[in-house]
Amino acid sequence: MDVVRESAQAGRVVLWEESARDGAQAKTLMGADFRVRLAHATGRIFGADGPRHVVFAAGFPAVCAEEFEAVRQVAVEAEGAVSVAAVCRGVDRDVEQAVASVRGSRHARVMVVVPASDAMARVMVHQPAAQALQAATDLVKRARDQDDSVAVDICLADASRADTSLMAHHAQAVTDAGAGLVVLADTVGAQLPDNCRDMFTHVRAGCGPNVVLASHLHNDLGLGLANTLQALAAGVRVVSGSWLGIAERAGMVATEQLLFLLARHGGEWLGADSEPWWTAPDLARLPHIARMVARETGVPLGVTTPIVGTGVGTISTGTPFVHPELFQPYDPREVLGIEPHVVLTQLASTRVVTAVAARLGHSLDADQTRAAMHWAKTRAYRTGEAVTDDATFAVYLEGLTGSTA
Repeated sequence: MDVVRESAQAGRVVLWEESARDGAQAKTLMGADFRVRLAHATGRIFGADGPRHVVFAAGFPAVCAEEFEAVRQVAVEAEGAVSVAAVCRGVDRDVEQAVASVRGSRHARVMVVVPASDAMARVMVHQPAAQALQAATDLVKRARDQDDSVAVDICLADASRADTSLMAHHAQAVTDAGAGLVVLADTVGAQLPDNCRDMFTHVRAGCGPNVVLASHLHNDLGLGLANTLQALAAGVRVVSGSWLGIAERAGMVATEQLLFLLARHGGEWLGADSEPWWTAPDLARLPHIARMVARETGVPLGVTTPIVGTGVGTISTGTPFVHPELFQPYDPREVLGIEPHVVLTQLASTRVVTAVAARLGHSLDADQTRAAMHWAKTRAYRTGEAVTDDATFAVYLEGLTGSTA
């Protein structure tokens, strides 16, 4: 049984996780053991329904022997946590290798990348797009003949610049040949939201109800998330994402942002009567997984990174300190398990200074509070550093109060 097709056709959302595969094109490399850990962690967001909600793209086996073995390890050791996929080019040798890398794993898949536009087809396979797409049907048949327990998906590269009628025709053809999903990719990240929605709408209208479309949308113009939401609004239920948004060039939609928005605001995009989950995602797991990926890849979490960034839950000024609910769209403690943290900066009010001092074990009177606030502001402009860390402030407070907390 193809649990991913079943989920999508039932209106459930499936995440195609690309941080281990497309993330490599962001100049990162996840070790095999870490890929297994990440697959398990991503699957646990959905509990026992991990394989029905997550396709984990483990890698591109044709890269080298080490990459093949990494994909194979994920297929063996993450079985049952997620649906494991290998990605390959549309040539027989690569397809055979991809199938071999995941063979025997429950819910295993391969995704075969073929060009959909004439421009991309000329570069990738030196023939018109129509011929490349016709060849994809034959590839699906041959792959299914190798092992019919491995689902075969077709990714249409450069779909955003391709003819939608041609893609619809061949999406139906590859599905009739046994393909599980047909992935439309904005390979260069140049698509605008209205155009993205139109692309999925037109291709979907030109196919039969048995065709399951998926999205793979890059972020070169900063529109990966907006475009993915448009794909969902057009009826797509299998959507690609990548932890921290890591992928080729400027990346793609960030997994943590996509899951958060769908869990919190899914009805606005999917319809008030939609039932997008077999098991709703556990959002409190997102920050931990994001930190795991940041440590492994060296991609830092920034202050302004949505959902999982270091600025989430921080307060540095007076009014947000007193009325935090007015200055944030959700409660980070309640939703993500992130405790609020008061930070001392040049913007500090007396309330902020008092709170940070109390955290460090000091109770200040009114004169001491004003003196500490003046010191913090002066120090920030003197050093050019906005934040005064706790250790530095603690030393100052010891001198100010004459006591060690």
